[in-house]
Amino acid sequence: MYRIVKKESLNSTVTLMKIEAPFVAAKAQPGQFIILRVDDEGERIPLTIAGYDREEGTVTIIFQIVGATTEALNHKNEGEYICDFAGPLGTATEIDGLKNVCIVGGGVGCAIAYPIAKKLHEMGCRVTSVIGFRTKDLVILEDEFKAVSDELFVMTDDGSYGTQGNVCAPLNDMFSQGKTFDKVITIGPLIMMKFVVGAVKPTGIPCVVSMNPIMIDGTGMCGGCRLTLNQDGKKVVKFACVDGPDFNGYEVDFDEAMSRGTMYRGFERQAHEATCNLFKKEAE
Repeated sequence: MYRIVKKESLNSTVTLMKIEAPFVAAKAQPGQFIILRVDDEGERIPLTIAGYDREEGTVTIIFQIVGATTEALNHKNEGEYICDFAGPLGTATEIDGLKNVCIVGGGVGCAIAYPIAKKLHEMGCRVTSVIGFRTKDLVILEDEFKAVSDELFVMTDDGSYGTQGNVCAPLNDMFSQGKTFDKVITIGPLIMMKFVVGAVKPTGIPCVVSMNPIMIDGTGMCGGCRLTLNQDGKKVVKFACVDGPDFNGYEVDFDEAMSRGTMYRGFERQAHEATCNLFKKEAE
């Protein structure tokens, strides 16, 4: 059992939790993830590690409440326990030797992008961060990004905060001014990452994307998290859990990934509603 030592609501749909998990904290690196179960009858879900404290023995996760499991997890409070917390899983983001990096995060993907930006900053790398949200009420981790970024762009779709527009706008502006980077790392919704890759591609700058497809066991056995990559004109299947979650953005078949990502959306919505109704009945 793993104790929840901190719980904080970042906005109406996103929650931060700090979990007591010393063995995971001892090995965790930016870009890796964990798989948890809320209780012994619950499903397994992957969540990217948003932070870790080796001295405290804690791991921070930030999740969006979208399905039954994240709804159940959000009903847990400080001092309570979750059943399983396995990790760290996946391959850490490759950042050695980088001197000038652009980090692009979208929505809750910023929770994944932040620890990478922080690690790069600690290494002495120049960090340019671009973070985007639909509206002001959904902005998260702005202060944290400010602390680790040499330059920060905050974008909102509706212009209610920061600068109106999507995350590609400042990228295009920087590229038109001749700015370049050792690498662009982007994390967020699939459609956002697809367009970021499209914006970066003409420059030839390496562009890394963090993929978070449907995942079950996290060991490469189930095949649920498979992705198709186009490598040298050939289609190659990789698994996000063991081969990723980071991939060369120029190789990812985003259209297939988006299609597969919507396969269970109806079931997810029904399960979420059922879980909400269950908690309402218990409260009554």
